[in-house]
Amino acid sequence: MTVPGRQARGTGADDTAIEGARGAASRERLLLGVLSVGLFLAGWEIVARTGAIHPLFISSPTAIAAAARRLWQSGELSRHVAASGAEFLVGCLLAAAVGVPLGLAAGWYRRLNYVLDPFLAAFYATPRIALLPLIILWAGLGLWAKVLVVFLSAFFPICMTTIGGVRTVSAAHLEVARSFGAGDAHVFRTIVLPSCLPFILAGLRLGVGRGLVGVIVAELYGASAGIGFLINIAGSMFQTDVVFVGIALLAVFGLLFNEILRRAERRVERWRPPVGAAL
Repeated sequence: MTVPGRQARGTGADDTAIEGARGAASRERLLLGVLSVGLFLAGWEIVARTGAIHPLFISSPTAIAAAARRLWQSGELSRHVAASGAEFLVGCLLAAAVGVPLGLAAGWYRRLNYVLDPFLAAFYATPRIALLPLIILWAGLGLWAKVLVVFLSAFFPICMTTIGGVRTVSAAHLEVARSFGAGDAHVFRTIVLPSCLPFILAGLRLGVGRGLVGVIVAELYGASAGIGFLINIAGSMFQTDVVFVGIALLAVFGLLFNEILRRAERRVERWRPPVGAAL
């Protein structure tokens, strides 16, 4: 009875040490990130105030913050953020809801993969902007046209990364499970899904980035509201500070969703063996 007790205490101590190391790494990551961004903004402000670059080509962080505050107080900024946020969220959620199950099925069933692979490869290589005239013809200039652009931008990286994750599942694990009489549903739930979760989350990260690009491309082509529309109008009127407000909002969107997915990935790390890179 003493050996299991020691083993359990040792395991608990190891878990505590791993969690402590992860917490220290997270704090170090936050500190270095904030420090680097602060130094970058300070250097940018100094360069802008010295007049080394004409204000027409680059604004300053304080001028950008003042423009953002002015737009927010007028209610214009919230309108653009709400429009782009709705298009982005609906498009990315639909892309994940379709791309992940389809990727799992195509990775698991070989013949389905053979059927879908030519279409996935062809559409993944086709620039989404080339499809914009057809999308506008089909869906008009309203919300659903932009949602469709975001969906097409995010769907393919999510689906193809998920397929790659399923195809990297260890054959030895599958053989062991089969030898113990495990059925397809049990093998898929206990081996395949946990093994390819890192790939799914990586695909979602890629999809978020592509989805943001899709939002801006759709709004630049034809829109009456949104961050892309704001950037387009401000650029045509040489309002550099407002252009940077739109760019900063896109960066904040990307950082926010990337952090959400990173935290989700940390929560499911217990499903796989710990590695040094995860600390």
